[in-house]
Amino acid sequence: MMSYAALDAWWWPYVFIAVAGWLATDIWRWLGVLVGNRLKQDSAALTWVRAVATALLAAVIAKLILYPTGELKNVPVALRLIAVSAGFAAFLIFGKRIWIGILVALALLIGGQLLLG
Repeated sequence: MMSYAALDAWWWPYVFIAVAGWLATDIWRWLGVLVGNRLKQDSAALTWVRAVATALLAAVIAKLILYPTGELKNVPVALRLIAVSAGFAAFLIFGKRIWIGILVALALLIGGQLLLG
């Protein structure tokens, strides 16, 4: 049986990660393309898929804000919450332009860190 530890070559972990990552994601992407082309934009199935994707994205963002790792762990929770709130407000105010929301949030995070730190 083939496993992660089956080969002793230096390159084997990279191949294993690439193949496992490809298999785990591309199958669902291709299935989505095949099935998605046959669905109407306002169908219940596509509405459900959008809702699940939105919920997963919201969960990842919440995890990054409330339970960060790395350097973001050193930023106070209040500053993270203010930055994400202001970034979202800027996103909405300026015509749902994602880059504006990101830049506002980053500017607040960086500025806050410089003032606090």
